[in-house]
This record gives sequence, structure tokens and C-alpha cells, in this order.
Amino acid sequence: MKAIILAGGSGSRLYPLTQVSSKQLQAVFDKPMIYYPLTILIAAGVREICLISTPLDLPRFQQLLGDGAHWGVSIQYREQARPEGIGQAFLIAEDFVGNDNVVLMLGDNIFSGGDDFPRSMAEFQGGATIFAYRVKDPERYGVVEFDRDGKALSIEEKPAAPRSNFAVPGIYIYDNRVLEIAKSLHPSARGELEITDINRAYMEQGQLQVHRLSRGFAWLDAGTSTSLQEASSYIEAIERRQGIKIGCPEEAALVRGFLSLAKFDALVQQMPKCQYREYLVTVADETRKLRG
Repeated sequence: MKAIILAGGSGSRLYPLTQVSSKQLQAVFDKPMIYYPLTILIAAGVREICLISTPLDLPRFQQLLGDGAHWGVSIQYREQARPEGIGQAFLIAEDFVGNDNVVLMLGDNIFSGGDDFPRSMAEFQGGATIFAYRVKDPERYGVVEFDRDGKALSIEEKPAAPRSNFAVPGIYIYDNRVLEIAKSLHPSARGELEITDINRAYMEQGQLQVHRLSRGFAWLDAGTSTSLQEASSYIEAIERRQGIKIGCPEEAALVRGFLSLAKFDALVQQMPKCQYREYLVTVADETRKLRG
């Protein structure tokens, strides 16, 4: 399975922060926001990733992430000249996806807890899988209604009268038919190729499966200055209390086996002295003890 991270958009709700840096490059506690979805994908075993961003921001992502080889993955880059909807990602990255299944993840999604995503990707057999997260204000989100077997019954974008309290977070798993479905889309009233229309196409074929995220799972919004600060505070509290880092691609690559311990050590030695490096040294030491 391949993965697309969509990290475009103007980030207008974070103005003036986004005058100097992409939203997905903003700090969420001690790491760039893009580290969080990237870590989710590495932890799920995805090794081929395509990052889509604006022509202005793409060089900054390339400087930060490189080609991914230092994490044992491959990262390609594509430009999104104009933000014309999430569904546009499949048109931009069609040559990257090829004949494979694909997971699309939005670059401003921050998740914490559980193994829902790795399990869903490992068990994926076709059609489409989306996720459901209970919220108290579903009218602000894309909302999905589903039966006890996880089959989607309805899906709506920011409905005035929601049929459920389950919002759809920005991570979606599709079989290769998504490329043709994306090509058949027409722009919505706001001029965008809507991801909801892709999901609805699968639902009408009876092939949209909904995975309800487990209790204790956190989906954090970082779209405004206030919510960005709240997300940072949440991550800081969890990391300080548990002594682990959330959104650490180096650790995820080591645990997944993408990096040997020797390569992990070499990667850490290249980092400047900082708290992030100190944490990774601890990870290496604990790994050596567990492996005897």
C-alpha cells in the first residue's frame, strides 16, 4: 500500500503564522505538525509516500524530510498549484499510486492512542475504509452514519441536522478504483473536488466500510491558533506523563524494522544536542536491553 499526505492549502485561519511557514510545518509542542501523520504511516508499515503541497512550501518540506531514506522509507513530492479539494490529490499523484491501493492522510491531522490505523491497513481487502470519531458538534464536520457491521448508511458534509455524532477524520483507505472515481468528479458549489463525493461513490456500491475509533483515541484539530496551542499542550502533557514521544518518525521506523539499531544510532549521532536527541538515545538504550 502507498500513501499520500496532502499538506497544501493557505492556512488562512492561522494567519499571520502561515505568512512565513506552511500550516503543516508549524510546531505542535516540540515537532513540526507534518511529523505526526508521517509517523502514523511509518508505524502502519507504509514505505512509499507522496507529499503534496504548494509550489512555495514544497522546498521547505523537502529540506525537512528529504527523500525519507534516513527513516527507511521513500518520499516523493508533487505540487498542488491551486487548492481545489482533497479529491484533487488523486489526480496529482496518479502516477505515484500506479496500480496500488492507497491511503490518503491530511497533513494537519494529529492522532494519539490505539493501533486502529495499522490494523485497518493490514486488514484492508478492497473498497474503501473511513474512520468514525465521536464528537459533540458534528455539524462542523463530515458526518457518517453506519450500521452495527460498520457499513456506511449516509455521509454528509457539515449537515445542519446530523444523522449521527460521528465525524470523519482526515485519513482514508482506498483500492485502486479511487483514481477513476476521482477523475469522474465534478467540482462542488465551492469549486472543489470533494472527498465526501468519493466516499459516497463507494457507499453507493456498498463498499464503504467504517471503522469506529476506539475509546481513549484522540483526534486533535490544529486549524486555528487556539486549537494549535491546545494540541501542543495535550501532546506535552502526554509526553511528560508517560515519558514517550508522540509523532516521532525515527522511533516508529526502528520499531517497525525499517531501521536497524546500528542505522538508528548513526542517525541520532548526526543530530545536534537537544531534548529530542536525548529521547532517541534513551530509545536506543532500551531497545538494546530488550534485545539482549
